[in-house]
Amino acid sequence: MQPDQTRAVMTLALMAAFADGQKDDRERDHLRDLAQSLGSSAGGADLMKTYQDVLLGRARLEDAAAALDTPGLRQLAFEMAVGVCDADGVCNEREKAFLEQLRAALGIAPSEASAVTEQADALANAPVRAHPVEGEDVPPAALAVAAAPLAAGAAAAAAAQGTAPGPRAASVSDAEIDSMVLNAAILNGALELLPQSLASMAIIPLQTRLVYRIGKVYGYELDKGHIADFLATVGVGLTSQYVEQFGRKLVGGLLGKVMGGLGRAVGSAATGSAFSFATTYALGKVAQRYYAGGRTLGTDALKSAFTRTAEEAKGLQQRYAPQIQERARGLDVGKLLKELRA
Repeated sequence: MQPDQTRAVMTLALMAAFADGQKDDRERDHLRDLAQSLGSSAGGADLMKTYQDVLLGRARLEDAAAALDTPGLRQLAFEMAVGVCDADGVCNEREKAFLEQLRAALGIAPSEASAVTEQADALANAPVRAHPVEGEDVPPAALAVAAAPLAAGAAAAAAAQGTAPGPRAASVSDAEIDSMVLNAAILNGALELLPQSLASMAIIPLQTRLVYRIGKVYGYELDKGHIADFLATVGVGLTSQYVEQFGRKLVGGLLGKVMGGLGRAVGSAATGSAFSFATTYALGKVAQRYYAGGRTLGTDALKSAFTRTAEEAKGLQQRYAPQIQERARGLDVGKLLKELRA
């Protein structure tokens, strides 16, 4: 992919990120830092200038679309934009209008566009209490607790520990929680090694399920709104995280392999894999600390713990790199996505 094409795709990704008109300063700062970080490895594409052009309204959707001169690039850009818009939930009306404008500019047939948006919407609506999907490895005891009916789980937690804030005991062992967190991190690291753009769309729903299961073993029944707030509090913006996942694949050349016909080939996007492994691992460990402590940690403490744990996890990822590669080779992404949507 040429630098101007990389810049065009990232322009559309950033336009999609801002399409809902609701990004707060934290998300804007993360996207700016991402553009600066990726710019050094973007092969001549000035992504910091791209970010500024989008933010200041200097970039035109039609110009970016015109730079993408093959069906594969246009399809890739549209899938990316849909994933960005759906990262924080099913598209609102402003995002739908943006995607329709983009579809027309890219010359994608309405039926093809609908197939992509329907898959993404289904992932955005993926239930948190579902059974394990392709590639997930959840200890049986933790799975049994997570799958327990709402009323029974809430009643058991209340009877055992009461409703007052304070430390809580888990209904499974620390070793089982550690195993659940590590396996989730390995799976998400593996997804980042795959060239399919839809693979990255699965990461946020899988992280949401991990936080749900951890909350459940400490007696908390969490909904998706609470989990999204928790992720935002520790510093994980849903939209900016997806843009980062996609951007690292893009500048690493991994996404181009799809258009080159390599399909399921495992890529060498080590940086992107390390990012998703570390983010998932840190989310799991900080969630464990937060819910074990009775949800008493403040915002600053949560952010500090997440940042510190994510840095530690980057080193841990190197140790588990062979397992991540092996998981990526054996993953059936189509099956995983289908099971997530069920």
